[in-house]
Amino acid sequence: MKKKRFQIKGLSSAASSLIAIVVGLLAGFIILLISNPEKAVQGLLIILKGGFNNGSKGIGQVLYYATPIIATGLSVGFAFKTGLFNIGAPGQLMIGGFVSVVIGVTCPQLGIFHWAIALIGGMLAGALWGLVPGLFKALLNVNEVISSIMMNYIGMYGINFMIKNMMNADGSYIVYDKLKNQSMNVATSAVIPKWGLDKLFYNMKGNYVDVSSVNGGIIIAIILAIAVYIILNKTTFGYELKACGLNKEASNYAGINGNRSVILSMVIAGALAGAAGGLMYLAPSSGLHIHVEEVLSPQGFNGIPVALLGMSNPIGIIFSGLFISYITVGGSYLQSLKYMKEIIDVIISIIIYFSAFSLFVRNMLARRKLKHATANANEEADDAPKLNTQTVQATQEKGADD
Repeated sequence: MKKKRFQIKGLSSAASSLIAIVVGLLAGFIILLISNPEKAVQGLLIILKGGFNNGSKGIGQVLYYATPIIATGLSVGFAFKTGLFNIGAPGQLMIGGFVSVVIGVTCPQLGIFHWAIALIGGMLAGALWGLVPGLFKALLNVNEVISSIMMNYIGMYGINFMIKNMMNADGSYIVYDKLKNQSMNVATSAVIPKWGLDKLFYNMKGNYVDVSSVNGGIIIAIILAIAVYIILNKTTFGYELKACGLNKEASNYAGINGNRSVILSMVIAGALAGAAGGLMYLAPSSGLHIHVEEVLSPQGFNGIPVALLGMSNPIGIIFSGLFISYITVGGSYLQSLKYMKEIIDVIISIIIYFSAFSLFVRNMLARRKLKHATANANEEADDAPKLNTQTVQATQEKGADD
């Protein structure tokens, strides 16, 4: 019975996400109709084709752009599962990416382990950045949303300052490319390996091979998702984190250290966002660098809709990340029809809105059902003494007659 209930709940979650996607696409089609009625159907088909608009290379681009948002989605989703809202993922991503770039530029002597050490360094930096709001939440009961938003901007401005002021003894910049106002290219040994994916996702143009930007980062992101799933659902540690998220006071009463759980949740969430930064900036084939500007990384914020659409389930986050990347790549081809590329952002926003709204409605109905069941149980409990009394009286009367 319990297994059946979980299956129904899972189907309900998947159905709500699918409904949100359909509604979002319909709303997007209406926007296309308003913008340019003659090409609206063609525009919708381009969105639905996604990466297939550019053959095998387009699919490779979908996997490439999905990599960091899957990682940040895991960061946000992990925090959700443990009762926290990690809106600090953009700052943690940037800090992790910065540390990965510094290691990637300055430590070529690490050889074949260079990229792995740079990625791990980024994860540790993201974990450290997530530790701060975790400590504020656990020890001072400061809302993690407020503290993590502040940490986003501290991280962004701190990185801008450090990139431009980190110098060698001879006065040359360590990681800053002054001409382009961005970070330098990492060493070749720090680039995440392709692991044969470049041989799968490419287009042939005569004698020219047009290779996609996909690399082994998508495999690492999937491994991280599986690891998070195992931690949350198959370990005592994960059970304690989720229990603390549901009710910290009850967890403390049961012997679970609530403060420790809050801190570790934010540390792990920060490490996942830091991994996203490393996966982004250790793959420079698409021209991604840390630019010295007052803009937070959009990939960090995209983790929020990916987590919502995936219902914070690590496996669901893989598919929601791929879907968001798929229609984003598809939307980039809308410009050929004279549509503005921001239309796809509107469609994604509508999808996320309805996904969150469906989650709200489902939770509201669940609470009403629980309240109704509790009321029925109380009525039965109140009627029980009366029934027992009537039974005793009937037994006594029968005995007297006998």
